[in-house]
Amino acid sequence: MSNETRAALGKCPICKQPAQAEFRPFCSRGCRDRDLMQWFGEGYALPGAHPAELDDEPEEKDDF
Repeated sequence: MSNETRAALGKCPICKQPAQAEFRPFCSRGCRDRDLMQWFGEGYALPGAHPAELDDEPEEKDDF
């Protein structure tokens, strides 16, 4: 793989090593799996209201 190709792939967001095309954007299966476990374990979260903070009013149903 050329230096240009490696630069285009960027660095692994977990360990900052050069990314590999097979695991893009990660460098290895280990870093890819570590990232996935962060999502499963709620280590990462998308911004927004917590479900408990949402209105408790039921939605209106349309009778069709």
